[in-house]
Amino acid sequence: MANCAHCGDELIGDPFYCDRCGYDYCARHKEPENHDCNIIRESSGLQQSISTPQTYSQEPQVASISQDQTYQPPSTPGVTRGTTDGTYTWYRQESQVPVNAFDPDSGINFKGILLPHKSELFHFVVGVSLIFIIGLLTFYPSLIDTGYEWAIFMLASFYATAFFFHELGHRQVAKHFNLQTKFRLLTFGMMLTVFGVLFNIYALTSGGASFPSLALPGAVVVLGLSKIDRTTGLCKAAGPIVNLVYGIILFGISFVIPAYPLNMLIGLAANLNFMLGTFNMLPIGILDGQNIWKWNKKIYLVLCGSLLTLLIITYAIIYAPVSTNPYIT
Repeated sequence: MANCAHCGDELIGDPFYCDRCGYDYCARHKEPENHDCNIIRESSGLQQSISTPQTYSQEPQVASISQDQTYQPPSTPGVTRGTTDGTYTWYRQESQVPVNAFDPDSGINFKGILLPHKSELFHFVVGVSLIFIIGLLTFYPSLIDTGYEWAIFMLASFYATAFFFHELGHRQVAKHFNLQTKFRLLTFGMMLTVFGVLFNIYALTSGGASFPSLALPGAVVVLGLSKIDRTTGLCKAAGPIVNLVYGIILFGISFVIPAYPLNMLIGLAANLNFMLGTFNMLPIGILDGQNIWKWNKKIYLVLCGSLLTLLIITYAIIYAPVSTNPYIT
């Protein structure tokens, strides 16, 4: 059975042949921009040599491979195909990865990423700023006219740093493994985030209440991760672990500071970190939990269990009756 030349998955049904580079692809990677066709043509010297589709037998083969051979995706011996940290797929051998894949002249088209060749600082500033704005809109209704308006900015800042440190955790672990990585804004995620911001602004200015918004402006892109292994697992787990540690530190500080409501607000900031970490542990889609579960189920259960337990504990303490609330003395 043939395999997709990009992701290595077994091809079910008729393959999608690319007459530009000469390989077969699955439905997800049939478009040239989805399998880095320009890079393959350059590395294989096929820019001029392939002009018309080739004919295959019932078991599709690449033209250079005889009928009794098993088709294998183009690769270099000893080099594993890889994926990114959930946002962009890179399955090509390391010899084909440019020294700086994020350079405008690299020839790589990052599908689904907004302004891919802008500086990482630009992407971080835009992404964190949007999270901060969402934090302002979320806490504004409950804290306005309470005498604690300053807490709106405080909690929004903690919310933004929880997101920032989460992504920074992914980034720094990838750097530790000498992988190319940068934080990048996602086109679809930005659309959802901006829509949520505008909808909440409209709701508040119309006298209504704000609603929780799906905040996914961007994510860390990592080139060179293998499908499921220790490197992938650690890169994925880094974000939730940072939220767990950051949350525990804030939770401890909340009991050291005796002044109410500052202690409760810091406890709420800890709760936000546990919430973000728990959400990302869901084993679905591009969230961290999916690959952590596939990599090591024990680590997944310990990490997810710790985050969920602390999320419930902090929530119960923060919203406990005044008579039993440890923050109120």
